Amino acid sequence: VFLIDFGLAKKYRDNRTRQHIPYREDKNLTGTARYASINAHLGIEQSRRDDMESLGYVLMYFNRGSLPWQGLKAATKKQKYEKISEKKMSTPVEILCKGFPAEFAMYLNYCRGLRFEEAPDYMYLRQLFRILFRTLNHQYDYTFDWTMLKQKAANAASSSTAATATAGLTTATVAGTTMVPQQISTTQMTSTNMMNTGNNGATPGKGGGKDDNGNELDENPKAASHTSNGQD
Repeated sequence: VFLIDFGLAKKYRDNRTRQHIPYREDKNLTGTARYASINAHLGIEQSRRDDMESLGYVLMYFNRGSLPWQGLKAATKKQKYEKISEKKMSTPVEILCKGFPAEFAMYLNYCRGLRFEEAPDYMYLRQLFRILFRTLNHQYDYTFDWTMLKQKAANAASSSTAATATAGLTTATVAGTTMVPQQISTTQMTSTNMMNTGNNGATPGKGGGKDDNGNELDENPKAASHTSNGQD
């Protein structure tokens, strides 16, 4: 996981004195309201606790696919922020995290209970999810959900391409199967016509032909029978 865009970030303590920044109120909400802490909505100066609470909302967004305060309509941005704040405060953590491991609710309740200057117990919070990770028998294989979805999409595209190619090959095969008998049939008919056509266009075995001297040829049943077998 990479954290980027620190345009709205600021230090929680003074560089020179190493003292925590003072508690203040009447602050304007900055950042994305969807993930903002409740204290941020209330206009309270943000500190470490607010970062951790926001992270909890991001985790639940990953789990659920959406958060209860998304999609709220309002006439102005200020009114929309107020609606988000009201929905966020009225949604119990247990309801927000319902259907998911208890560690997520434990995490959010812990973060919401921190005091303004209190240092979060990062080790405790990490251990919550490390233990859960082992409990669920996950592996550090660096195969993430989004990687699997990308691979699934690539496989689907590959299967679709293969199916199209197979369909084209099947059509060509069917076309070939259709063409070949026609070609053979045409060849047989042409050869037969050439064999059956005598002088003056007479057909052997049916009489009416003449020899080189102009004499009439007698009907030859055996020749007719032989020609018929040849056509079959």
